[in-house]
Amino acid sequence: MSERGGRAQAVLGDRLRLGPGFHEADRERVQTELSSLGRHLVHWSPDRVDLQVSVKDRGGPQQTVTLEAWLPGWPSQLAHSTASDLGRALIEVRQEMIRRLEDGKAKRHPH
Repeated sequence: MSERGGRAQAVLGDRLRLGPGFHEADRERVQTELSSLGRHLVHWSPDRVDLQVSVKDRGGPQQTVTLEAWLPGWPSQLAHSTASDLGRALIEVRQEMIRRLEDGKAKRHPH
């Protein structure tokens, strides 16, 4: 694994908090579903990145998964999904967060 790839995994492994609705037994699954987000976070020092994923009404008809990121110099970033399948919801919040990060980087550093 490259140094950058190792840093990407470390950010998720070290900085991801499981919020309400998740249990420590869910950690591996959550990290797997969110894994590609890590490479979008390596621009920041890992010790200054905070992430939290939570789920409300888990398994119910109103299930909502939320991923929040706190990054230095940025307002907090939120991504939500109301997909009824938990795996799908995690993928959707990952994709939305990546979009938010890429859009934010483009605005800060236009080509």
